[in-house]
Amino acid sequence: MNIKSIFVAALLATSFFTAHAQSTNDWKLVWSDEFNVDGAPNPANWDYERGFVRNEELQWYQPENAICTNGLLVIEGRPEHKRNPDYVAGSKDWRKNREWIDYTSSSLITLKQHEFTYGKFEMRARIDTQLGSWPAFWTLGADREQVRWPACGEIDIMEFYTHRVLANFGCLMDGKMKWSAIKKPVAELGGDAWSKAFHIWTMEWDAKKIDLFLDGKLMNSLVLADLDKNHTGDPFHKPLYLILNQAVGATGGDVTNTKFPIRFEVDWVRAYQR
Repeated sequence: MNIKSIFVAALLATSFFTAHAQSTNDWKLVWSDEFNVDGAPNPANWDYERGFVRNEELQWYQPENAICTNGLLVIEGRPEHKRNPDYVAGSKDWRKNREWIDYTSSSLITLKQHEFTYGKFEMRARIDTQLGSWPAFWTLGADREQVRWPACGEIDIMEFYTHRVLANFGCLMDGKMKWSAIKKPVAELGGDAWSKAFHIWTMEWDAKKIDLFLDGKLMNSLVLADLDKNHTGDPFHKPLYLILNQAVGATGGDVTNTKFPIRFEVDWVRAYQR
């Protein structure tokens, strides 16, 4: 290769790396929680879901199961036997016909505190991959009280159950629930060694598409133009809020042989916008 060719190659390489740096560095941090203060999670950032909430899961959600310690947010699913304060004998509502609570956990939400339209959202965390564990880092439309699920839209940046890590999109299309779900077995990711380590989950979202990544590798992608003519509720062009929760049982699997407490350990959550 002559000197001119070397110069051109170097110039092209410099241009590529400069463009790449610009494309990866044009995100501005607009909100984060590093969980560096011991005690209850920052009430300026998080509210809580309470009680039996969804999917006929086993856990009763309560704030007490979320604590910040040693730079981590720790959400614990644990056995805890107490009376269901919403119990109504003979009720057909599963939230009310359970006389007893046998498991508790926490679900933290940013609804009405921090809501976002487009951006980059990341979490560094370690999840419990036992059968029966069902942790998630996900979003719902902030208008869900007016536009009911699934029309409000759901994005599962990280979801895990029955030995698989998932990256999902869900909404209402043509009157039916529409899912785009990717499932990756933990065994393919690295098995026990993977489960013991912290990982980074990322969503990049703009007016054209949504990309979901695990440790920098694309897991799932959604082109919004594919939905815009047929969906109900315009779910992915409006503000959303973040959810961190540790569910127990139900789709998470049988807990007969599960070792408690189940721990969902979050190092940080960050939101960026261009």
